[in-house]
Amino acid sequence: MPSNKMNFNATWAMAVGGMVGGGIFSVLGVIIQSAGQWAWLSFVIAGVIALISAHSYSQLAVKYSEGGGAFTFLRKIDHAGFAGSLSWILIIGYILTLSVYAFTFGHYVAHVFDIGAWLPRVLGFSIIALLTYINLKGVTNASTFEIITVYGKLLVLLGLAIYGMVEWAPEQLTKGINPKPWHAAIIGAGTIFMAYEGFQLLSYDYNDLKNPNNTLPKASIWAVIAVIIIYVLVTFGTTMLVGAETLIEKKEVALSIAGRKSMGMLGLVVVTIAAAFSTGSAINATLFSTARLMESVAEKKDLPNLFVKENKKNIPYYALLSIAALAGALAVIGSLDSLVDAASIIFLFTFGTVNFIAFQQKVKFKWVSLIGSIFCGLAIVADILEKIGTIPYAMIGLIVICNSIFIFRPYILRIIK
Repeated sequence: MPSNKMNFNATWAMAVGGMVGGGIFSVLGVIIQSAGQWAWLSFVIAGVIALISAHSYSQLAVKYSEGGGAFTFLRKIDHAGFAGSLSWILIIGYILTLSVYAFTFGHYVAHVFDIGAWLPRVLGFSIIALLTYINLKGVTNASTFEIITVYGKLLVLLGLAIYGMVEWAPEQLTKGINPKPWHAAIIGAGTIFMAYEGFQLLSYDYNDLKNPNNTLPKASIWAVIAVIIIYVLVTFGTTMLVGAETLIEKKEVALSIAGRKSMGMLGLVVVTIAAAFSTGSAINATLFSTARLMESVAEKKDLPNLFVKENKKNIPYYALLSIAALAGALAVIGSLDSLVDAASIIFLFTFGTVNFIAFQQKVKFKWVSLIGSIFCGLAIVADILEKIGTIPYAMIGLIVICNSIFIFRPYILRIIK
């Protein structure tokens, strides 16, 4: 019924929550390490790419009167093979994102107790296991609760930002580090693009929106704009509070350090609770959405039929368990830098593809979509060239896996069907 569908406010809040959910908690220290005092500009550049991509996603959903993201859009223009391969890569991106959220959850919660280096990994794996169990039972987050937690997160983040900005200590932006050239911001933008990946999940919910042709474009655009502002303010505020060197050294728990600096133990606890709820809800939503994506892809014969099988609660349990197992393993063995980087490259590739489709299909302001596609491509190249020297195994592994999917996916499907 229409009364059960999401209006503009609910849609906007869900989009902001999808981005902020694990984004700023996970990547703040990573981006300061890459871009130094220009970290704020990295968030602006990545945000502009996300803004253009949000336009392309929403316009294509309106054009086809159907959600589903890149997989659906490619099938609509008769590129089913490309759609299948991209869906596999996108699923890998979501698994990497889950591992980042779990990694972040574990480190923020463990930081309060400070028992040992093993605890963050155990907590990261445990939160995925717990939420997988909850999803298998068919229990999902209520949208009202999600909206409330979004505003709670924003209140905590803006409080930190304002406290730091009032202090106004610009020398803290380079404290303990060598100043970076301005163009480091371009490299940094590619590094942390996963902090903006949540908005496109709205395109999957097209049929659940009130007046989607009007609500989806407006909510997507304004959500990205709001998140850009939040990220910039938080970057300035927290860096001015504790200094760049400290945020890099403690990048896994950067906002906890800022919280303790601003309000002592109370600040540490408040930020930890916000981080736990943010990453926990992001894990839950991403687990469920990715399992449904795998089910949808399998129904189109682009994944083994095994992933279509549902339990008594209508949950695709093989898909859910496979995603959880891989994400849990990566959360235990991975490093924050490599997980964030790999996920960002995958989402840049996906968004670049959607932007190019939007240009080809002549959506409104198609030239903007073309610019977005070019920016995505340049960001990918710049990021890979930069990171191939620092995390070579992660970069080479990602390139090999993605190329192998495009080359061997049809043969793999013939063998395992």
